[in-house]
Amino acid sequence: MRYILALFFALPSLSHAACGPDAPCEIAGGSYHMLVPDGVADDAPALVFFHGHNATGQMIFRGGLRSEFASAGYVLIAPNGTPIERRNTRRWAGREGGSRDDVAFTLDVIADAATRASIDLDRVYIAGFSAGGSMAWLMACKSAERFAGFASVSGALRQPNDTADCPSAPVNFLQIHGFADNQVPFEGRAIRDWHQGSLWDSLSLARRANQCRSHPDTIAIGNQFRCRTWDNSCGAGAIRFCEHDGAHGLPRGWTTLAREWFESR
Repeated sequence: MRYILALFFALPSLSHAACGPDAPCEIAGGSYHMLVPDGVADDAPALVFFHGHNATGQMIFRGGLRSEFASAGYVLIAPNGTPIERRNTRRWAGREGGSRDDVAFTLDVIADAATRASIDLDRVYIAGFSAGGSMAWLMACKSAERFAGFASVSGALRQPNDTADCPSAPVNFLQIHGFADNQVPFEGRAIRDWHQGSLWDSLSLARRANQCRSHPDTIAIGNQFRCRTWDNSCGAGAIRFCEHDGAHGLPRGWTTLAREWFESR
């Protein structure tokens, strides 16, 4: 009987610790996945990564995020979007009028993750792909002051969204996009009653928040990425836009580019 009672009272903590890359961490409003690297130091940096449309947080651990970030001691946090009917996948609204306040949900995810791992809340970074990249922009729009840096791959700030004070503070923002991307083109595209958003408008908003001049401070042409950077002319923060020749996808080397951007600011 004592054993049964002890097991009963231990169940909440066991359940709390059981979630990870494969088993979701459940909180009010949804769930997320996380990876805490073996031997991670106290006050570790954390990367919050938003999956793309028709995917899940569980899927993000299959690629370079694990080798580039987790191996460097980052805690990886992958929120799940809202369920898609009749599928076992998720989506992000990334705009006003969604069924869930995804910004508030993400902040709750980070708070919960910080009870499960020792995270330095001054070194939490945001990134995402496609619809998840749009979520990175939305987090910068609504809650920039909480995060050390942002990276969006193939995503822009969707519309409708209130952009009066967007981003909400100066930002360190890296945008990566493919020249041949026609799924989320630079100009965005209208879908029913919303719009994917213009990459040019998103970058303009970031420059405004950072008080940067309109033309870049430096332009660098590499073997894979062609990058335009706004930093020296800015009052605060920095912005980099890197273009590659590919289409809609996560290009080879993007994780290295993103980590170097985060750690250089």
